[in-house]
Amino acid sequence: MKKSQEEIVQGFNVMRNDQRQIASKTNELQQDLNEHNIVIETLEGVDADRKCFRMVGGVLVERTVKEVLPALVSNRDKMGKLIESLDKQLKDKGEEINGYMEKHNIQLRDQQTGAKKEDAAAGGDAKSGGVLVAN
Repeated sequence: MKKSQEEIVQGFNVMRNDQRQIASKTNELQQDLNEHNIVIETLEGVDADRKCFRMVGGVLVERTVKEVLPALVSNRDKMGKLIESLDKQLKDKGEEINGYMEKHNIQLRDQQTGAKKEDAAAGGDAKSGGVLVAN
């Protein structure tokens, strides 16, 4: 059974939405990772027995630097691995979308007239505001 044009477009939009969600989560985790790195750098230059506070489940708890630092390093390492995994998912989703576009002969409006636009706006973001066209 052949898919209708609406079903094809809907499938494409679902995949693009998934891709955006993965990218959004990756950016969020990257910001958290940067914050962890800043805190770890700061705590490494402080006496290990010094008091520090940490938010645990919405509650601020008092700990020492030597108790908090290993947990922060562990969290940072896990976040790094998760970001790598999400980057791979993002790449795979991009390949899936490109395959879907080829299979169903889908072009974004800015890709049809894109050659002229790209020359004029070299370095501009070609993905912004694209309109979907299925042939």
